[in-house]
Amino acid sequence: MTAMQTRFMADAEACVDAIIETVGKDVVLGMPLALGKSHHVTNALYARAKKDPEMKLTILTALALEKPSPSSELERRMLEPIVARIWNGVPDFDYMKDYRKGNLPENVTVREFFYKAGSYMNVAAAQQEYISSNYTHVVRDLEVNAINVYCHIVARGEENGQLVFSDSCNSDLGQDILDYMEKSRAAGRRVMHVAHVNRHLPFMYGDAVNTPDVFDIVLEGEEMHTPLFSVPKASVAVADHAIGLHVSSLVKDGGTLQIGIGALGDAIADSLILRHEKNDVYRSLLADAGTEAHYGDLVDSIGGRKPFEEGLYGATEMLVEAFMYLYNAGILKRKVYQNENLQHFVNEGMLKEKVTPEVLALLLAEKPFYPMLMKEDFDILQYYGLLQEGLFYDDFQIQDRGGKLWAADLRDENYRKELAGALCGSRLKNGVLLHAGFFIGSNDFYEGLRTMDADERRLFSMTGVDVVNQLYGNEKLRALQRKDARFVNTGMKLSLLGNVCSDALEDGRVVSGVGGQYNFVAMAHALKDARLIMMLRSTGFRGGQTVSNVVFNYGHTTIPRHLRDIVVTEYGIADLRGRSDREIISKVLAVTDSRFQEGLLKKAKDAGKIPQHYIIPEAFRNNTPQRLNALAAKYKNQAVFAPFPFGSEFTGEEQVLGRSLRGLKQNIARKKWATIGGILGGLFRPVPAAAHPFLQRMGLDQPSNFKEKLLRSVVTHALISGGSLDAAVSRQETASEKAMKPATARATVR
Repeated sequence: MTAMQTRFMADAEACVDAIIETVGKDVVLGMPLALGKSHHVTNALYARAKKDPEMKLTILTALALEKPSPSSELERRMLEPIVARIWNGVPDFDYMKDYRKGNLPENVTVREFFYKAGSYMNVAAAQQEYISSNYTHVVRDLEVNAINVYCHIVARGEENGQLVFSDSCNSDLGQDILDYMEKSRAAGRRVMHVAHVNRHLPFMYGDAVNTPDVFDIVLEGEEMHTPLFSVPKASVAVADHAIGLHVSSLVKDGGTLQIGIGALGDAIADSLILRHEKNDVYRSLLADAGTEAHYGDLVDSIGGRKPFEEGLYGATEMLVEAFMYLYNAGILKRKVYQNENLQHFVNEGMLKEKVTPEVLALLLAEKPFYPMLMKEDFDILQYYGLLQEGLFYDDFQIQDRGGKLWAADLRDENYRKELAGALCGSRLKNGVLLHAGFFIGSNDFYEGLRTMDADERRLFSMTGVDVVNQLYGNEKLRALQRKDARFVNTGMKLSLLGNVCSDALEDGRVVSGVGGQYNFVAMAHALKDARLIMMLRSTGFRGGQTVSNVVFNYGHTTIPRHLRDIVVTEYGIADLRGRSDREIISKVLAVTDSRFQEGLLKKAKDAGKIPQHYIIPEAFRNNTPQRLNALAAKYKNQAVFAPFPFGSEFTGEEQVLGRSLRGLKQNIARKKWATIGGILGGLFRPVPAAAHPFLQRMGLDQPSNFKEKLLRSVVTHALISGGSLDAAVSRQETASEKAMKPATARATVR
């Protein structure tokens, strides 16, 4: 079965009619991870399946995007203005609403290979239909599930006067999907490839660009150009900043970086920028954090402290917003080239941005350019700027801009030098600063990409995860490009022997998914100068108490201990590569929260994995939040460890309210009755004046009934107990409380 002629449509219902007409009523719909899904086609297909019980719809995707929804009156007051401001005009997926409620019809099945962390913990259908898959195996697994429709959003553009489309935010599976479609048609299967045009998508280059003929349907209508889903910047806690600081010291100038989205990615970027722009403050911070004293040799060996001269190149499955901060700061500036010879010369420092005849002559003495320069190799040299524009190659001769002919025979050294001197270009061009498979971020991030000119956008090359997440296929070039790589990932739990759990709980419930984590772990071990850095917050809050994320053992493993490398917590760096079990345990304990060190050490001794006489060194026995908070306080006036280092979509009041209400939730779990007592007591105390802007934001500044008065007291208590009101308010509140006590008590206080 050959591909149909591309049909251009403006109506989602007509598109669904065409899909069913082609593949029948058993629709297996594949969609990209995260941003690249079409709301309009998906909702139309789902509505059709709900209406027609004879139709069967299976949805295969990952990371379905949902606007936050409130679960209480207080959350409603907090969220409604935020949702209206940040996600104005962004549609919902209708199937997700029913999925959450457990109301999917029997003829609809949803399967995903990656979840937003923790979002489906109590959704039975999601837990039962999850597909565990490496990112590089996703298309293979889509094939196993026999998808017959693949639909995604694209950007419209023009190249050389011809209409083209860009996969933009999701080139991750692009080429593999095209191959699958071609193979399916060759086998006689009826399949459909649908592109939905959205003008809000930035037109990205690299392997993302396609001609219209690869699609069966191109859907574009005015009402379908909806705003993109925005992910607001996360607040960065002090512990996150401490992790980012340690990681930043392990990044080598001239190297390669892979990081992910969220607070930890922003923390790394913030520390890298501090290292580059305020190096004296950075070095002082490293010293005060203990990085210099405890891990200075490791930093000397694989990382650095100096500002970036060569800069970094990004090789990452996800183009996260943090990379744009690094780009704007002049750190993401090391360009790579899609040619082994050029990349080798660049890596060796022989070939710089400015091209010289001497270097060109040396390059022309290397295969494949030597001994005879062929047309395809001439084109490569001209494309990358080593040869001048305006030259023409024909019949083993090069015609220069003056009409002179030069032989393509390069065997004579003197002739090579003469040709290089005459035809040498001025500067390298068409280099790339970053390769990525997909992106999602804030509205500011999208706008930044859209407003770049085309040449600048080409620096950020979108490609498949089969390229960026592994070495297979072009190992030598990718190894040259990804020199001194630091692949940075996040784990949830770490065993004392180095096993990492990143995706699920030991009862089998899936928290997120493995995604591309294993791919980058394997690549870190395959590349001779690469390192895996696994980040871990040393503690978590569960069941009303603080628990250690470092455990003796855990009933689920994502990355087994034989693939261990470097682990970083807020308390330090554990270099585990090549270490014995005894050494691993001692190094892991040194970066564990001190509240849990002795208990873990006892378990290791009981198991005979560490000598009975071993004592955790004194230097690592003060791993406490208090020490980190004191470090942050010391540098507060130098804008270090800011909660939103790159700005926020939330107002100042919303930032304070969010932090205070999260703290209140923990306080209720820890000391329920004392917290409730404080809230009830607040009903009889005057409201501090400084609380009024926050109460006004929540619509509680003028309560009209008892319920609203109670909510006002909840918010006020959260603000006070979280220390969010200024010292004057605290003094005012203390004075108010004293005034209500007996005189003897006041005298005692005095």
